[in-house]
Amino acid sequence: MKLADIVNVLDAKLLAGEQHLDREFEICRGSDLMSDILAYFADGGVVLTGLPTLQAVRTAAVSGVGGLVFVRGKQPSGDVVALARKEEIPLMMTSLSMFVACGRLYSSGMAGHNGER
Repeated sequence: MKLADIVNVLDAKLLAGEQHLDREFEICRGSDLMSDILAYFADGGVVLTGLPTLQAVRTAAVSGVGGLVFVRGKQPSGDVVALARKEEIPLMMTSLSMFVACGRLYSSGMAGHNGER
């Protein structure tokens, strides 16, 4: 699924990564535990989280996450958006809950972090 499609499916606002709208994503994971993202997440996927923090962006950069979605209407600070731009990590926010956002992505063809469908 392309980044542009993810934005549409989640009714999301793209905060960083406009140059990556054609980037393809196959997997996603929802987690508020950054340690889980570091330990178990496959490279290049999308992470959905309710933690709009610098730590979330740093974790994404270190673990090779391809994009971040902040759920539940969580608005990141300017510093968070700036770091995502610097690290070239697409950053989105949606008013959807994590459960609904994951469900919409799954229903649209995305797999879980280990490729499960």
